[in-house]
Amino acid sequence: MVTAADGRLARRLHGLLHRTAREYAAGQDRPLGGYTAAMTGFAAYTTAWAAAVRLRGRPLPDRPEPWDVVLTSVATFRLSRLLAKASVTSPLRAPFTRYVAQQGPAELHEEARSEDGKHTLGELATCPFCVNVWVASTLTAGQLLWPRATRTAMGALTALAGADTLHLAYSALVEKAAGE
Repeated sequence: MVTAADGRLARRLHGLLHRTAREYAAGQDRPLGGYTAAMTGFAAYTTAWAAAVRLRGRPLPDRPEPWDVVLTSVATFRLSRLLAKASVTSPLRAPFTRYVAQQGPAELHEEARSEDGKHTLGELATCPFCVNVWVASTLTAGQLLWPRATRTAMGALTALAGADTLHLAYSALVEKAAGE
């Protein structure tokens, strides 16, 4: 049963949250509610992975192997750039973003849509640093649940990152040799 005191408390709390958000934003558009929802979603996501690992009875390692950290780092980098910037994955981001321009080889510059709810997802979807957190968590959970398949996929992503580096180095050498 909701009492009048509960209603007053809820209004005061709501007012406090709005004042805090307004003061924090300093006149800028800072969607703290969206960020809170994203953090809540990430907490639920990682909790689900942790529960799956626990249910499978997989033991956690005492510490990560250095090679796994390197492999996870490079694979996370490559998959995050693929998801957040690649032309080919733009249909995944399109509901939450607007195309602005080409940004680099096979990469796009996009901006988050300003509509409520879409802005935070647009920021998340176009920020490789933001996507890193989700990808690294997924790959880490994958290593605990399906180590062989996950390491194979991470090996392929690492090979792609290496090939990208070679392509960029080759292009830079060609430009230098041509005197551009």
